[in-house]
Amino acid sequence: MCRLLGLTSAPDRARATFWLLDAPDSLDVQSHRNPDGTGLGVFAADGTPDVFRQPLAAWEDHDFAAQARHRTSTTFVAHVRHASTGRRTTANTHPFCQQGRLFAHNGVIEGLDRLESRLGSAAMRTVAGDTDSERFFALITAEITNAGGDIGRGITAAARWVAANLPVYSINLVLTTPRELWALRYPDTNTLFLLRRGAGGHHGGRPLDHVDAAGTTRVRSSDLATVASAVVASEPMDEHPDWRALRPGELLRVLPGRITTTRIALPDPPAHPLTLADLRPEAAASQTAGRRAEGADTASQAGTR
Repeated sequence: MCRLLGLTSAPDRARATFWLLDAPDSLDVQSHRNPDGTGLGVFAADGTPDVFRQPLAAWEDHDFAAQARHRTSTTFVAHVRHASTGRRTTANTHPFCQQGRLFAHNGVIEGLDRLESRLGSAAMRTVAGDTDSERFFALITAEITNAGGDIGRGITAAARWVAANLPVYSINLVLTTPRELWALRYPDTNTLFLLRRGAGGHHGGRPLDHVDAAGTTRVRSSDLATVASAVVASEPMDEHPDWRALRPGELLRVLPGRITTTRIALPDPPAHPLTLADLRPEAAASQTAGRRAEGADTASQAGTR
């Protein structure tokens, strides 16, 4: 399935190198699991968002490592796409940027005609592609504006409207600003994990070096040997004992210094839940690719706790 990864070291800037499909012997297999795009979003020193994305299978995307190798930021969001809705184009590749915020999504939302009606023509003019993800982000952006700039209230209002009115399989998300990282897991169909990492990690003095169970996403940072950070990912990315699964409906906010607040923003199940059997074949494939590796990883994590 699509892979989400968010990282924050705010207020400190860190250099983080992102690779996709780092193991040479897994390139072919993984390119079939996540063939539809790769993206990385960061913030410049003045807070300007900077997004690099390509609608290519990760193993084909030779520019990604070169672009990502020396990027510095206070927050990062990375995404590997397995398309469920929308063509394989740059406009449909995550992460998306709206009003200085970066956003990536893993899941399936249907009933997009009704979502477009909810957005209205003005908000729809901000949507460049044809994905459910970007339309959901546009709704979040509109609700943040309605809430006077309160990001948590905006995410909650948008997610609750979608959960009450549209067919939903999953709306897991990561949203970043230069100083904050937000994440939502909803409902319980796809996993999302948090690691609050002290400077140097569990043993102290060590750089960050994470890779997900499928070998799809890898992040390294020597700077995080001396800087505290927090990581949100679709599955645990190493054997650190402190990875925690977000609960269904849990909205997470990480402020500078790893200050974390969390609450159940969506306590009720979707009004119109979708199962894999309800999805179009391409959408179902996007939500199941790589799950064998995830299951093995989750089992190994349980064994270390």
